[in-house]
Amino acid sequence: MGGSGVMTEAGEGPGAVGTVDSEALATLHRVFGYDSFRGEQAAVIEHVVAGGDAVVLMPTGGGKSLCYQIPSLVRPGTGIVVSPLIALMQDQVDALRALGVRAGFMNSTQDFDERRVVEAEFLAGELDLLYLAPERLRLESSLDLLSRGKIAVFAIDEAHCVSQWGHDFRPDYLALSLLGERWPDVPRIALTATATHATHQEITQRLGMPDARHFVASFDRPNIQYRIVPKADPKKQLLSFLKEEHAGDAGIVYCLSRNSVERTAEFLSANGVQAVPYHAGLDAGTRAAHQSRFLREDGLVVVATIAFGMGIDKPDVRFVAHYDLPKSVEGYYQETGRAGRDGLPSTAWMAYGLNDVIQQRKMIQGSEGDEAHRRRSAAHLDAMLALCETVQCRRSQLLAYFGQDPEPGGCGNCDTCLVPPDTWDGTVAAQKVLSTVWRLERERRQKFGAVQIVDILLGRRTAKVIQFDHDQLSVFGIGEELTEGEWRGVVRQMLAQGLLAVEGEYGTLVLTEESGSVLRRERDVPMRKEPKKAATAKSAGGGGRGERKAKAAAAAAELPTELQPAFEALRTWRGEQAREQGVPAYVIFHDATLREIVSVWPESVAELGGISGVGEKKLATYGEGVLKALAALGGAPVSGAGTAPGSPGGDAAGARSGPQPDRTDRTERDRTERDRTEPDDWPEMEMEPEPEDWV
Repeated sequence: MGGSGVMTEAGEGPGAVGTVDSEALATLHRVFGYDSFRGEQAAVIEHVVAGGDAVVLMPTGGGKSLCYQIPSLVRPGTGIVVSPLIALMQDQVDALRALGVRAGFMNSTQDFDERRVVEAEFLAGELDLLYLAPERLRLESSLDLLSRGKIAVFAIDEAHCVSQWGHDFRPDYLALSLLGERWPDVPRIALTATATHATHQEITQRLGMPDARHFVASFDRPNIQYRIVPKADPKKQLLSFLKEEHAGDAGIVYCLSRNSVERTAEFLSANGVQAVPYHAGLDAGTRAAHQSRFLREDGLVVVATIAFGMGIDKPDVRFVAHYDLPKSVEGYYQETGRAGRDGLPSTAWMAYGLNDVIQQRKMIQGSEGDEAHRRRSAAHLDAMLALCETVQCRRSQLLAYFGQDPEPGGCGNCDTCLVPPDTWDGTVAAQKVLSTVWRLERERRQKFGAVQIVDILLGRRTAKVIQFDHDQLSVFGIGEELTEGEWRGVVRQMLAQGLLAVEGEYGTLVLTEESGSVLRRERDVPMRKEPKKAATAKSAGGGGRGERKAKAAAAAAELPTELQPAFEALRTWRGEQAREQGVPAYVIFHDATLREIVSVWPESVAELGGISGVGEKKLATYGEGVLKALAALGGAPVSGAGTAPGSPGGDAAGARSGPQPDRTDRTERDRTERDRTEPDDWPEMEMEPEPEDWV
């Protein structure tokens, strides 16, 4: 068993679309309602069906789940899916059962009798897919159960959890190498939505898959628009973004600390945005309730720490906003990838400021890891800062980080492409900052943070400046040509370029090895100009979406006006069905499928069966209901005819991207020199999700 051990880029190698096993293709059409595979799906499925091991890197929404679901349905036996979050297993199983797939799960939420029923179904060969948490595979009773049944394939989802240096490390993933040792003839497939080359290799080594074939799909998410704005008044900036561009849309707002989550959720709720908090400090029942609401309701915003999101299968998340700077590009990519799984236009928005950089540097210095760990964390942060400060295409920089070649000329769908930033020679400004830091260190034996440095440069005789006689320094008042906000931008960019460093618990600024070359005028310091006003969707392309009141505005954006009432009517019908069955609305049909239905306007069950995303089971269950809902509207609008062929999409769902929608001086005095001792103010750590969430 096992593959060639080579890495296959998207579109290369054997198993290209169309060569996959005919039974797999027939299963795709019969169960999932699609006529063809896309990207690397066909090659992966062909390899695993033939008995080979595979390591699969596909972006969120790229259709990873089909890569193990189809082999599980085609090969004899049951597919065993190792999944880290038990809170989502019920929804995953419900979605599969709606397709006619015999799926089950075993975890700690079930009582003894419920587990016995699932065990009996597995042993009788009555399950196509069985979901297990990795912790259960450390129990001899679970291993004994599996040894008495027939296994088609082992699928290890969220495989980056095996990386000890990753952002979602789960210790129990380290024991999963035993699957290959105990069942050497059963193919294994490890899947992740994000991984650098180093993490990619670590997955292979720790899971004991040396002969696995590696499949790397394109990490480009063309339907997501990336925007990073300078942080000025972040709460108001966030509220403006939500109300002007995503009114009534479902989305996620990420914050670093629990207190920030609570304050932001309260602020949004008080200002007319339906928002709920999610973090590890909430009790398990509240977390489960908020997660369930997010999956089942339209237009809900979850404000969360990184404890939320992995495995979330909601296709119509229209935006992901970062209120604070993420710790790494990997984390940023995975979090933003939760937007637009259905392929429709979505936004990744971030507010980024000087205090973010200082706080992250302080966190790294104060971490409990060894020096090697701190160096890795610093390198991850440096890459994140480079993405924030780039004047080039952000998408190109993201793809380059993951070792992929971007399209030449930029993407045309990020802020730096839509509104190219102005640059300026910041060498003299950088010299003034460095001179101020140097004089404080050498002449006064003192170290201060950014606020004091900027006050000195601006010639402000604040109480603190007077207290330390800093108005007597020769550099006092030499920076009056720039505003306070512009100086903060200079300091932020110098930190990003390694010309300054942060030291100690109070975030004081110190010189680095690179500082001398600037002071000696041996190098230039190019900088981005701080915009007078943060870019918005309107300034990025004209015509925001603030006037669209319907909650489905983003999903319906590509439809002709005359078809939008029909789309809304089908969404209403879908919501009624979902409530009756107690499942999320997308389990019935995705928005993308509803859009195609109203575009085609089928008049018979046979016509409806030809639409992407309508498999045999869904056709039998919902076909007549869909046709009745359309008939109640009195017939198709004359100009609304036309088909929109689809393809299998994100995790057993259609995903198509279409035309992008039109996109379009108060300075916050951050607490850069105050020690924040309250634990709820500190960033939530990667290990914090409570055991009941994933055991």
